[in-house]
Amino acid sequence: MTREEDIARDVVETATTGLVAQPVHGTFSPFRYPVFRAIWIANLFSNIGGTLQSVGAAWLMTELTPSHQLVSLVQASATVPIMLFGVFAGAIADNYDRRLVMLAAQIGMLVVSAALAIMSWLGWLTPFLLLAFTLSVGTGTALNSPAWQASVRQQVPRDQLPQAIALNSISFNIARSIGPALGGVLISLWDASFAFAINAMSYIGLIVVLLWWRPAARQIDRRPILPAVATGIRYCFGNAPLRRLLIRGFALGFSLAAYQGLLPAVVSGPMRGTEIDFGVMLGLFGIGSIATAPFIGRIRHAMGLEGILALGSAMFVFSFWVLAAAAELFQAFPAAVVAGSAWVLILTTLNTAVQLRSPDEILGRCLSIYQAATFGGMALGAWTWGMVADVRSLPFALHAASVFLILSFAVLRMIAPLPRLGEGVIRPK
Repeated sequence: MTREEDIARDVVETATTGLVAQPVHGTFSPFRYPVFRAIWIANLFSNIGGTLQSVGAAWLMTELTPSHQLVSLVQASATVPIMLFGVFAGAIADNYDRRLVMLAAQIGMLVVSAALAIMSWLGWLTPFLLLAFTLSVGTGTALNSPAWQASVRQQVPRDQLPQAIALNSISFNIARSIGPALGGVLISLWDASFAFAINAMSYIGLIVVLLWWRPAARQIDRRPILPAVATGIRYCFGNAPLRRLLIRGFALGFSLAAYQGLLPAVVSGPMRGTEIDFGVMLGLFGIGSIATAPFIGRIRHAMGLEGILALGSAMFVFSFWVLAAAAELFQAFPAAVVAGSAWVLILTTLNTAVQLRSPDEILGRCLSIYQAATFGGMALGAWTWGMVADVRSLPFALHAASVFLILSFAVLRMIAPLPRLGEGVIRPK
C-alpha cells in the first residue's frame, strides 16, 4: 500500500469515527453472526449426544471385561481414526464443499450410532464389537473435524477467529459438563443402549442446520487426494513454527491420554464408584474447561504459547498425582476440575496457533495433520498407559504419565520451542 493510500484510509477512518459501528472483539462476539450461532447451538446438542455415547461405551466396557487395557482402548478407538484417516479427510475438506463433507459425516455417524444402540439393546455387544463401533464413529469424526474447523472461516470474519474457536471449545466442554452426569443417570435408569439412542438422535439438529446453511462458494484448487495430502505434509513439516507445534501436540497428547483413558477404570476400581460417579467426574472436568475458556486469550497474551502450555502441563501433573492417591470419589474432585481447565488451555491454544499459521487453501490439510499428530499421540498414549496399568497398577501408570509429561516438556522446550506470538502467522490478503 502506498503512502497516499495510507493517508486516504486514515482520512476516511477519521471522518467516519462515531458514524460506523466499530467491530466487537469480546469473547462472545461471534454470536452476532446467525450462521455461526445456529451451527454452534446445533453442535452443542450433538456434542452432548457424543458425550453420552462416550460415557456409555466406557462404562459398558468395564462391565464386559476386567482388562484395563481394553477399557483404555475405548478412548483410543475414538482417536485412532483421526490419526489414520485424518490427513485424507483434510484433503477432502480442501477439495470439496466443506458443508457437504460435514453432512456426509454426520449422516454416517447417525446410522452407525443407531446400529450401536440396537445391538446394545439386544445384548449382542462383545468388547471387540464395541471397539469396532467406536472406531466407526471415530472415523466419522475424523472425516467431519477438518471440514468443520476449516469452515469457521466461512462463518465469521477472520478477526473473530480466535473467539469463534474458543466458543467452539466452550460448546464441547458444556457438553462435557452436562453429558456425563446425564449419561450416568440414563445408564442407571435403563442401560447404555439408551445413551447410544439419544446420541443417534442428536445428529439430526446439526444435519438440519447444515441443509439450511448456504455458504458463499469458495475457490477450490481441486487436486488428486494423494498429491493433495503430500502438499499438506510438505508444507506443515517444512514450516518451522507448524512443525514444532505438531511435535509438541503429539508429545502432550501421549501424556494427557492417561487421564481420559484410565479414568473409567479408576472410578469403577479403586474408588468403587458407579456410572453416576463416573458421570460426575466427567462433568467436573467439563466445568473446569468452561470456567477457563473465556480467559484463554488474555492468558495467552500474558504468558505466550510456551507459558500457557507450561501452566497446563503443571496442572495435569497435579491432577495425575491427586487421582493416583485418591481412595474416595470426593478426594478426586479437584483433579477433575483442574484437568478440565488444563485440557482447554492446552488444546485450544494449539488449535488456534495452527489455524493462524495455515494458508486457507490448505487449511483443512494443516488442521487434519495437527489432529493426526495430537490425537495419534492420545491413541498411542491410551494404549500404552492401559498396558502399564495392567502390568503394574493404576497409580503407577498415572505417576509414570506425569513423569513422562515433565521430562518430555523439558526436553522439547529446548529442541522444539513453540513459536512466539505473531511468529509465522498468515496475514489475510
